[in-house]
Amino acid sequence: MTHLLLVVGGARSGKSAYAEQRVAGCGATDVVYVATMLPGEPDVDARIAAHRARRPTSWATVEAGGELVAAVRQAAGHSAVLLDGFDLAVALAHLADDDAATRLAGDVGTALREGAPSLAVVVSAEVGMGVVPSSAAGVAFRDRLGAANQALAAGADEVVLVVAGLPLWLKGAPG
Repeated sequence: MTHLLLVVGGARSGKSAYAEQRVAGCGATDVVYVATMLPGEPDVDARIAAHRARRPTSWATVEAGGELVAAVRQAAGHSAVLLDGFDLAVALAHLADDDAATRLAGDVGTALREGAPSLAVVVSAEVGMGVVPSSAAGVAFRDRLGAANQALAAGADEVVLVVAGLPLWLKGAPG
């Protein structure tokens, strides 16, 4: 049975590092990392390199591009899956409304559970506690990601908020 963990936090909160530690500590030998960042910008490329340097070289990587659910399905059969950057996938999906964001979250959760890893970890940004967006597009993204994160959290076995590198359990037992 899959244990689904949602890790949320702000920018540079330590959420990815925490998620990587959880996966590394679960004893899984067959891990796949589903990446959502698109290379091509110097600062993004540097962030991708830093994430790669932290991960064990034995972990497989699947690049999601714009097809998140297909990438998660490609990870099926591995003993642990780490999907890092759900928020980026929501941004790339150009979702029409909160319902579409909720459906995407449900589809991702279903695909993770159908893939039957022992541990599935989804990392997403929490953008609702920061600066109020100044554009309509920014407000729409914040709202859609909030709806999607709520849907993921509802279906997760455990939800952890990472603040200043410290995990705070919102749902489920510390593990």
